[in-house]
Amino acid sequence: MAARKGSSKEARRAELGKAVERALMVRGLEGLRLRDVAEEAGVTSAAVLYYGDLDTLVHEAYQQAIERYSQERERAAGRFADARDQLRACIGNGVAVGPDDALTRLLFEYWPRCLRDARAAALDSALTERQIAVYSGILVLGQAQGHFALQDPPRLLAANFVAMEDGYQMEVLAGRRTRADVITALRAHARAVTGYELVD
Repeated sequence: MAARKGSSKEARRAELGKAVERALMVRGLEGLRLRDVAEEAGVTSAAVLYYGDLDTLVHEAYQQAIERYSQERERAAGRFADARDQLRACIGNGVAVGPDDALTRLLFEYWPRCLRDARAAALDSALTERQIAVYSGILVLGQAQGHFALQDPPRLLAANFVAMEDGYQMEVLAGRRTRADVITALRAHARAVTGYELVD
């Protein structure tokens, strides 16, 4: 019985997390109110507070978004044994599909809080490090397989990939560049740092 209650509570918390995400997409982080989350969840504000204050709920939503984003990218690259295929998949999976890409938008909605909130900054750093680790692992593998000729340390090159992605993501979310534009740019960078041209 206790296990069933715990499971039900976790399910409600997960539903509330989705409501936080939907409210963030509509209101943005700075305009978000507790009642916005309550309306999205179809409950009262008091019922929302049972699971934590607004900052706590937003923080949890951001944690979950990071986990989803990271796992999707890791799985995409992990489907292949060849580092060239991994790099192609990693680039393709990391670029927003457009201005309405909900997961990528959610991550960027939260980013300004990192400038003033150490807890938020720690989460953002964890996201960055996780993405660097994926790229770095692919570059090391590609060098070992004889496909990539790296002129700089893999971790440095990986960090540059992530920094470029972050900058380009904002352009995609703002509607100033397309996903195809960004993939082309990242593949050009890949060619410059690995000596291998990624083609479909």
